[in-house]
Order: sequence, then structure tokens, then C-alpha cells
Amino acid sequence: MTSRFITGFTVALHDTDAAGVLFFAHLFRHAHDAYEALMAEIGWPLPGLIRAGEVALPLVHAEADYMRPMHHGDRVEVQVQVRHIGRASFRVDYRFLDAAGDLAATAGTVHACIRLADQQSVRLPAALVEALGSFA
Repeated sequence: MTSRFITGFTVALHDTDAAGVLFFAHLFRHAHDAYEALMAEIGWPLPGLIRAGEVALPLVHAEADYMRPMHHGDRVEVQVQVRHIGRASFRVDYRFLDAAGDLAATAGTVHACIRLADQQSVRLPAALVEALGSFA
């Protein structure tokens, strides 16, 4: 059985477009907030990773599908799951559910592991692979 990390947010006024719904690009900001929360939960908080200055996990791919609008004031649950762990990258999938539990959107991001000194791809640290595995 796979495990999901769950977090959430309330759609703020500044999140919405002229039609009064979540602006499409803001879904990625909320996905990234959920990703940061996941990384903190598994013991790999991004501020510490960045300060260590050895490796980084830049985003190399992002995609989203929108099923129903999310309006100002809506509470949205974000279910996060690590979908794939490779040698030097991993994929995270996100499910955005409205208050009724209906699927409003999905997203996916792929993060590569690079050595900061020369920006070259490197193997994911074994401890990170193990930690990510708790939500795979």
C-alpha cells in the first residue's frame, strides 16, 4: 500500500484570476508549498539543503490537469505522493481535492539531483532515497 502526505491551503484572493477562480499558474505554487512540506516531513527541509550547499534538487518538469474550479475561500486538501525514484531524480504527484473530496486538479513535478559546485547531475543521496520511499 502506498502512503500519501497530506497538507492543504485556503484559496486566497490573490490566488484568483478575473474569473474568480484559482489562477492556473498558482496551482504550481501550491504544489511547491506541498513539496516543501513533504521534504520537511521526511527530514530533508529545503532551507537546510540549500544552506549545506552541496546538492540541489531543481525542478526539471512540471505538469497539471484541472478538473473543476477552486474559488476564493475554498479549503483545498493536497495529497502528495512520491511516484518514482530514479538514480538522479524523482517524481512527485499531487492531488488537489475540494471540501467535498472531489478531485479539482492534479499535478506532477520531477526534481533532479545536481552537485552545486559544477551543476552536474549526481546520484540521489541514499538517505534521501530512503526518506522519499516512506511516501512512495
